[in-house]
Amino acid sequence: MAPYEALYGRRCRSPIHWEEVGERAEVGPEIVRHTADLVAKIRERMKTAQSRRKSYADKSRRDLEFAVGDHVFVKVAPMKGVMRFGKRGKISPRFIGPFEILDRVGTLAYRVALPPNLTRMHNVFHVSILRKYMSNPSHVLNFEPLQLTHDLSYDERPIQILGRQERKLRNQTVRIVKVKWLNHR
Repeated sequence: MAPYEALYGRRCRSPIHWEEVGERAEVGPEIVRHTADLVAKIRERMKTAQSRRKSYADKSRRDLEFAVGDHVFVKVAPMKGVMRFGKRGKISPRFIGPFEILDRVGTLAYRVALPPNLTRMHNVFHVSILRKYMSNPSHVLNFEPLQLTHDLSYDERPIQILGRQERKLRNQTVRIVKVKWLNHR
């Protein structure tokens, strides 16, 4: 309910209907005592609601701490229609990395070593955006350098057709071709 309704026991009316029949005028210390009681009741109920919400939030909260030299993933927020890291929509990556932690800034922020292609990003992140990277000896990253042209673009050509498929819709048939591209794994 609205605070006005909690204090006065009725809904707030516009000034047009203030002179309605049956309206009671309370005067003296009774109205002050009554109002103070209602305010105390509202505060008590708000504390109850806040503690209930806090208990729900604490179930999903984790205390995370990282040491200098640990490796972490950085969360990137997916935005609709924005192409990030070469992928759009549902298949765009949620986390990028792993990156090394350089130092701790404050109680809940860390400075991360970002690669040169991400120098436009600020390198201090809140702990809620970071996820710990668990190193795995079988996790080997294959890095194949791209052949870049003078304007920092690269050649994209089809190499091989991997599969063909026909999808039947209500009124038409759509042909789908799976293609292996150069510079794509």
